[in-house]
Amino acid sequence: MNLLYGLTDAIYSNLIREDRFMLLVRGLGTTLQITFFALILGIAIGVVISIMRIVNVKWLNAIAKLYLDVIRGTPAVVQLVIIYYAILGSVTLPKVLVASVAFAINSGAYVSELIRGGILAVDRGQMEAARSLGLSWTQAMSRVILPQAAKNILPALMNEAISLLKETAIAGYIALDDLTRSGNIIRSRTFDPYTPFLLVAIVYLYTTTILTSLVNRVERRMRASD
Repeated sequence: MNLLYGLTDAIYSNLIREDRFMLLVRGLGTTLQITFFALILGIAIGVVISIMRIVNVKWLNAIAKLYLDVIRGTPAVVQLVIIYYAILGSVTLPKVLVASVAFAINSGAYVSELIRGGILAVDRGQMEAARSLGLSWTQAMSRVILPQAAKNILPALMNEAISLLKETAIAGYIALDDLTRSGNIIRSRTFDPYTPFLLVAIVYLYTTTILTSLVNRVERRMRASD
């Protein structure tokens, strides 16, 4: 009975009192915004970097490899802090935009390898056939190769979106009220050391479960089309 009373009181204190659940709602909204914009921009970066690695131009390949080595060799939280305070600190930009750019730069390194792998999985004869029909390299890549590669890339790309959603939990390092920081704000008001973060964990789990279900549905449709 005491356990039930304590649980009820904790939920009331951390969610109901002073409409504190709205902090989690707004925090989730911020997290989803960062994830969405970072994924879109990360895909664009990934396409550019993957093509830089595929084309037979040494200096472009060197730049792409340097980017990959730096981004994959340093923690995302360090990149976020450097981009916010050192690079964009003197520019007045919304924190959501800054965080989206930072996470996109990080995600782009991993997305580029997914895209490169998908492109290389397409039979080389497809490019040769497209060029023999009079298409330029750019036209062949955009109209023939990338559409075929997208089928191999999409499931892995959606899994990257799920990982990106969880990685945004460090956005609080630049004082951005994302989902995790909203839980910390509730904790500072209720002095409850664990309930707010249990609630945050439940929201993350529920959100990623929905996204995972979507990924599985897309994969089933792709297998059915085969």
